[in-house]
Amino acid sequence: MDHDDITLPADTLAILNEFLAERTQREHDEEQRMINKTGKDAHFEEDWQLSQFWYSGKTKSAIGAAVAKIVKEHNMPDFRIALLSCPSLYATIKDIHAQVNIFEYDQRFAAYGTDFVHYDFNEVSADYLVDHHKCYDLIIADPPFLSEECMTKMSQIILNLLRNSASKLVFCSGEVVEPWLLACLPLHKCEFRPEHERNLGNEFVSYANFNFDHYIVNK
Repeated sequence: MDHDDITLPADTLAILNEFLAERTQREHDEEQRMINKTGKDAHFEEDWQLSQFWYSGKTKSAIGAAVAKIVKEHNMPDFRIALLSCPSLYATIKDIHAQVNIFEYDQRFAAYGTDFVHYDFNEVSADYLVDHHKCYDLIIADPPFLSEECMTKMSQIILNLLRNSASKLVFCSGEVVEPWLLACLPLHKCEFRPEHERNLGNEFVSYANFNFDHYIVNK
């Protein structure tokens, strides 16, 4: 059979062309967001190759409400928040508190301007991200990979970023990482379970070094 003679049915070809056109438009829009730095309103698609999975609206609202209570409770003008590998939370948290940094490997999020900090959890040198050491009062982290190596390396970065022993840490991840995570950080499992826009195969839970459930309205 001559493969050059194979043609798709008209309706299938139309669907394929529509899909390709939409993908091209999304890529163009994301490129423009990076160029124009449109801030917290910029929206990006998940990149599964980078293990990106966005939180559901319910989860973003629940975490946002909890953060609002924490910020109000501390009542500190220089209270600073760091989001590690959880970019879908950025717009929600930014609406609540101005001083927030999003730490991400994905350069698309440079569209968030000076709030964006490029980082790679594989960097383990003592002075990595030194300009951000001991700067954050609240850190929310969601590691990209469910592995012992990722837990160990991210934990070291987090310990460097926390301002002091009173700083709060919320860690969302698959329950499978628990033994590795608790070996690295003084955390306990919470009742709150984050959900994602897409159903994932792993059971996701949250951990914290304080009573995070106290701040969650609907667990």
